[in-house]
Amino acid sequence: MNAMKKTILVIDDVEQIRKLLNKILKGSGYRVVAASNGDEGLRILEETPIDLVITDMVMPEKMGMDVIMEIKEKYPQTKVIAISGGGDFGPELELDLARLLGVKTLQKPFTQEEILDLVKKLMTVEQPAPDPSAQNSHESENDKT
Repeated sequence: MNAMKKTILVIDDVEQIRKLLNKILKGSGYRVVAASNGDEGLRILEETPIDLVITDMVMPEKMGMDVIMEIKEKYPQTKVIAISGGGDFGPELELDLARLLGVKTLQKPFTQEEILDLVKKLMTVEQPAPDPSAQNSHESENDKT
């Protein structure tokens, strides 16, 4: 896998979570950038090409759902993992809402293996290849002239 070229943005208001994810992901060869809140994370996205965002759902300043909706709108190619350990209604509601937006989710606490497996799965998903028949039809038309 070409992990060295992949950059992951971790957005979480809990410093210990950011440090732990940084250690786990860097140890697997990824480049990691961290933000302590959603606003900071979105500023980083404006300035840095990011392949994957791991965002907490319950944060001060900007909730994870708002971050996810903005990423989906402005950076649709960026993959997202939502993580949550709670909130007023528990993690299930927050993560259910994230899944409705097509985001992969993990409930805290999760294991190192769980986060790495999900990251690797998302990072290895390739974009669909261009339709070769469309390319051939252009070649055929050019050959006729």
